[in-house]
Amino acid sequence: MVRRHYGRRAGLVFCLLLAALAFAVPASAQGLVQGVVTDAQGQPVDGASVVIEAEGTNRHFDMKTNKKGEFMQIGLSSGPYKVTATKDKLTASQSVRISQGRPASTKLVLGAAAAAGASPEQAAAAAALRKTLDDAIAATNAGKYDDAIAGFSKAAETQPTCYACYYNIGYAYAQKKDYDNAETNYKKAVEMKADYADAYAGLASLYNAQRKFDLAAAASAKASELSSTLGAPGGAAGGADALFNQGVVLWNGGKIPEAKKAFEAALQANPNHAEAHYQLGMALVNEGNLPNAATEFETYLKLAPDGPNAATAKGLIATLKK
Repeated sequence: MVRRHYGRRAGLVFCLLLAALAFAVPASAQGLVQGVVTDAQGQPVDGASVVIEAEGTNRHFDMKTNKKGEFMQIGLSSGPYKVTATKDKLTASQSVRISQGRPASTKLVLGAAAAAGASPEQAAAAAALRKTLDDAIAATNAGKYDDAIAGFSKAAETQPTCYACYYNIGYAYAQKKDYDNAETNYKKAVEMKADYADAYAGLASLYNAQRKFDLAAAASAKASELSSTLGAPGGAAGGADALFNQGVVLWNGGKIPEAKKAFEAALQANPNHAEAHYQLGMALVNEGNLPNAATEFETYLKLAPDGPNAATAKGLIATLKK
C-alpha cells in the first residue's frame, strides 16, 4: 500500500510539473494597472496617495507614489475601476477598465485646472494630447492594438519625450506577436529613459515568448535591479513584479531552484503578489512539498479568486488534499 501511495504521488508531482511549465506566464498577463502622478508642470509627485476602487464593490487598494510619481497594482480582477490620486488637497481621478493580459495605464495630473500662464492655444494642445493618449489607452484595453499603435505614435510625434508612448507601442506589437517591432519600441523607450524598469520587463517577456532565455534573463535581472532602487512604497509592487518575471524566465529556462528563490523574493517585496504565490506553489510541488504547495494555492485564491489561474489552483488543491 505504501508503494502504491508513493507511486501515485510521484506521478502527480511529474504531471503538475508539466502543468507548471504550461502556466508560467509573465506578470503582464495578470489584471494590472500602472500609472504616474504629476503636477500641472509635468513634474512627478512623490508620496501622493493613490486609491484604486473596483466600481460597484467595496474592494479598494491603497498605495503611494514613488519618487518618480509612479504606482502599480497587480492581481486585479477584470472590470471597471476608478483611480484617484490626492496630495496637498489636490485630487485627480480617472476611470480604467482592467482585463486579464491587458495592463491598463493612466496618468493623473494634480492641479491641472489651475495651471498658470497657459495660453488658450497651449491649453487646447494639452487637451488634444490628453485625448489622444486616453483613446490609445482605451484601444489597448479593448484589444484594438492597431488603433493603440496609431494613437501612441501620434502622441509621440506631438510630444517627442514620451518614452511611455514607445513602451505602449511595444506592448501592442507584442500582443500582435510582431516581435521585431515590439523589441524596437521597447528599446527606444530604454534609450529615452535608461532606468525604465517596465521597458526592461517588456523585453524580458518578449524574449521569454521567443524562448531566448539568456536575453530574457538579462532583461529581467535589469528590470528587477531598477525596480529595487525605487525605494518608495509605490515601488514595492513594481519590484515584486520584476522579481516575479525573473522567476518566470528562470522557470521556463528549466532553472527551477533559482526560479523558486525569485518567487520567494517577489513575495518578500509584496506579500500580496497573487501570481507569485501560485508559481511558488508549483515550485513546491516540484520539490514534493505538497502540503506547503496547497497552502500557497489557497493563498493565491484568497488574493485572486477570479485570477487567470484560479480554476487550476482549485483543481490542484482538491488533488493535493486527497
